[in-house]
Amino acid sequence: DRVLADNLKVMDASAVALCRDSDIPIVVFSIRDEGNLAAVIGGQGTATIVRKPQA
Repeated sequence: DRVLADNLKVMDASAVALCRDSDIPIVVFSIRDEGNLAAVIGGQGTATIVRKPQA
């Protein structure tokens, strides 16, 4: 909800809401840093994981 409320523009609002409602985490990272995509996929890169808060 904070991603939508703060208008962070990581993804469009519909995609964020769909991920939230389906409990799918969103991984945010810089695609501009060379090799970062492969590093994030391998669990080594710099990224932020946005997920639904635990109740």
